[in-house]
Amino acid sequence: MIDYYSQNARELYSVYRRVKPEVVHASWTGFLPSQPGLACDIGSGSGRDSDWLAEKGWDVVAVEPNKELRELARNSSHPRVQFVDDALPALKVIRKIGHRFDLILLSAVWIHVNPKLRARAFRILVEMLAPGGLLVITLRLGAVVPDEGRGFYPVSADELNNFANDRAIALVNRSSQQDVLGREQITWETVVYKVPDDGTGALPLLRHIIVNDNKSSTYKLGLLRALIRIAEGAPGMLTQWDDDYVEIPFGLVGLYWLKLYMPLVLQSNLLQSPSRKDGSPSGYGWAKEDFYSMADMSPYDLRVGATFSGSRAVQILGAIRDACRNIQQMPVHYTTLPGGSDPVFQCERKMVRRTKRTIQINKEFLSEFGVFRIPTNLWQSMGQYACWLEPAIINEWKNLMQGWRLQYSGEKYERALQWDEGRRDTTRMRGMVDDIQQVGGEVHCVWTNSRLRGNAYEIDHCFPWSYWFNNDLWNLLPTTISANGRKSDRLPSAELMLNSRDRLLDWWEMALVGSDNEGQFYMEAEASLPQCEGGSGGVKGVFAAMQHQRLRLRRDQQLPEWFG
Repeated sequence: MIDYYSQNARELYSVYRRVKPEVVHASWTGFLPSQPGLACDIGSGSGRDSDWLAEKGWDVVAVEPNKELRELARNSSHPRVQFVDDALPALKVIRKIGHRFDLILLSAVWIHVNPKLRARAFRILVEMLAPGGLLVITLRLGAVVPDEGRGFYPVSADELNNFANDRAIALVNRSSQQDVLGREQITWETVVYKVPDDGTGALPLLRHIIVNDNKSSTYKLGLLRALIRIAEGAPGMLTQWDDDYVEIPFGLVGLYWLKLYMPLVLQSNLLQSPSRKDGSPSGYGWAKEDFYSMADMSPYDLRVGATFSGSRAVQILGAIRDACRNIQQMPVHYTTLPGGSDPVFQCERKMVRRTKRTIQINKEFLSEFGVFRIPTNLWQSMGQYACWLEPAIINEWKNLMQGWRLQYSGEKYERALQWDEGRRDTTRMRGMVDDIQQVGGEVHCVWTNSRLRGNAYEIDHCFPWSYWFNNDLWNLLPTTISANGRKSDRLPSAELMLNSRDRLLDWWEMALVGSDNEGQFYMEAEASLPQCEGGSGGVKGVFAAMQHQRLRLRRDQQLPEWFG
């Protein structure tokens, strides 16, 4: 099938682009929401439908496995369209990125999916939909025998409706039309489905754990909040992904556990479980000498890429090890599916010895502590709905602590529960700009291309600090004072990102690649950006991952855009 499309790519591109999408899709466009969102055009081919949606204001991820068609489409695509090399039924790449879509379109694609794989493919599509999201599938009927090597299989709307019933997704429209190219032997049928909730049951389960589940301490909330923070802020730390579970380093969970409990226990001395019957505070089995030795540190000190040696390295290693042991024995063991004893999460803990060595907080080091598994549907919802889930967790956490010892103001509890990623910091990046200028190098504003002179410039957080706490090197960009002021706390638009691509790449090449900071640059990008493979993809790979993160922030937090 791929060979046919490769050999005939230019001719097919021309034919597909001549057809008007508003005619092809007239039967279902009335179901599109009035407010554009995030769409996925699977089997995008010439990019015709992707561009059509983008012109309507949608952000579009165009999935196309054929390289020749994909490149032809990319060369003329709308700035709001981003291309991904992926294919049904697994959609491994797009699922790993973690988007949830308001619209998924399969136009003339289902006919290529092997019938034995269709039930799984349909389930995956439903799991990729956001609450209220639409799944639109157009079916080619008539010439269903193998056609010129294109790999066709028989299709029917009844088959799809059976899959939809199994997944509790509602059919909202079914329509037929003639072939717009005038082929008498071919007709088309379109089905439109809508997800009534999140399509997976993840949100009710998360709500159950947060609100309804019995809690003898804050540990279930601590584990859930750590996982949500990882899903939102460190999606690149995934080590494995399949239909059922995602895997992350167990040490990463332990690390985020420490970052959450340091302000509560070390700085504020707040109880995390009820007092004993005699009134004395109960202890923390996981908080041993290594944890208390970190009282002079801040959670931000434990960021990805940080390096430690000597006794400090031994203390951090020991504290993570103790946290992982407690997570396995307590919240993982007691966080079960409603009405049963089956655990929601799985983990395999490895023993790590407390030895004196230099450690760097990265994926390899954190993987030494074992593997932590999260149901795939939970992981997707955690990442997408973090900005709503976390306040619910914080509120429940505060209520628990106040119930055990109501002697502090509400503000004290709230301060201790704030996520600490340090302050907004551009000092290191300003130093790089100054060093380049001092040796006669020219630095230009990434948004306007104006040359920066002397100290009259700013360092912009590409993705605004006020919405996403991130001081990574890839997120810090030199700009003019006026451009930085105009952008303020807005997200760069897809058009602006695309127009500024070469300037971003040039800046990274000049300031970071080949410097002492190159390793840190790629390590940070790999941890915090989806589908970023560190240095293996080079700066172009980092930029592509930034585009996906821009989509996530716009979709999940509805951030306002700046068009430059």
